[in-house]
Amino acid sequence: MELSFYITAFVTLFVVIDPIGLTPLFVALTKGMPRDRRNGVGYHALIIGAILLTLFGLFGEAVLGFVGISMPAFRIAGGILLFLTALDMLFERRTQRRQGQADAHPPDPSVFPLATPLIAGPGAIATMILLTGETGGSFTAILLVHLVMFLVLGLTLALFLMAGLLEKLLGDVGGNVVTRLLGMLLAALSVQFVVDGILALTQPL
Repeated sequence: MELSFYITAFVTLFVVIDPIGLTPLFVALTKGMPRDRRNGVGYHALIIGAILLTLFGLFGEAVLGFVGISMPAFRIAGGILLFLTALDMLFERRTQRRQGQADAHPPDPSVFPLATPLIAGPGAIATMILLTGETGGSFTAILLVHLVMFLVLGLTLALFLMAGLLEKLLGDVGGNVVTRLLGMLLAALSVQFVVDGILALTQPL
């Protein structure tokens, strides 16, 4: 494969995963956590996301097909789950739950919604399936596509580790405003996931 293919793969995955857009969301989801715990959430989310994207990159649609799930159905399910998270952010339900469970650890957002559907979401999964599908089955090309994916995730992790600085710059008021705003954006994104999934299901074969 030509170098331009891997440059395109990097740009595509960077846009789809959107590390810059994910960082303020990571701040909102880990608000109030100690630095060590927040960093642990970031590492955990990126490791799980990398495993999921590698799995789908290697085995593609066969993974979903094995359990009888289509990509449109996966997109709809991811959209619904993401919408529930958006409601929590909009109405501060996470804060209310923490106040009612003072002795409990805060919820861990590393698996959901960070690892999936935000990092390894339907868009990123579909992108990995398409990119590896264009390699013609070449082991070297497939390996390089995955290395490109790991590079994007590495950049995402680097931004996550700087989340504490961003939170300090925002302050409590700014953090609350950003949480509400991102909740609205997440709600819109989740609806778009569902709409795209429904449209894909209704298209003639």
